[in-house]
Amino acid sequence: MTRDELARRIAETAVLHGSFTLRSGRKSSFYIDKYLFLSQPRILAELGRMIAARLPEGTTRLAGAELGGIPLLAAASMASDLPCVFVRNSRKGYGTGRQLEGPIEASDHVVIVEDVTTSGGQAIEAAKVVIETGAAVERIIATIDRQEGAREKIEAAGFAFESLFTVDELGIKK
Repeated sequence: MTRDELARRIAETAVLHGSFTLRSGRKSSFYIDKYLFLSQPRILAELGRMIAARLPEGTTRLAGAELGGIPLLAAASMASDLPCVFVRNSRKGYGTGRQLEGPIEASDHVVIVEDVTTSGGQAIEAAKVVIETGAAVERIIATIDRQEGAREKIEAAGFAFESLFTVDELGIKK
């Protein structure tokens, strides 16, 4: 599948029009329902391959935040043959009480995998949790950048940022 074909499939599958409130609290006339494209095996596998192809040399582990980032993280992990860790939104109050699920070492060089970014808040939060372990966050890679400030906020927080697609490349009219 070409990049243009993938962009078209994502847009056809997951872009909804109407009135929506985003995680950031912003109002939007469109919504990218990530679960609609993440539940499609061919789309998910291709996204995993695209992320794997963009990993900086020396990456030793991938990380992603619950819930939408998990399928994408798993696809990228399989495509790159790198282990991954799952970042909970908050520490669980039972069992191990961890916020990170899966092994991580202070020597790890981690790439954060994100689904759709608006403000970049969730990606930054996940990166901070990883940094608390002593590991280095090398980059944050998002599937789709809504182009509403995520890049600027993520880079201002000191992280390199890359997206596979922007809303412009998906043909979304704001």
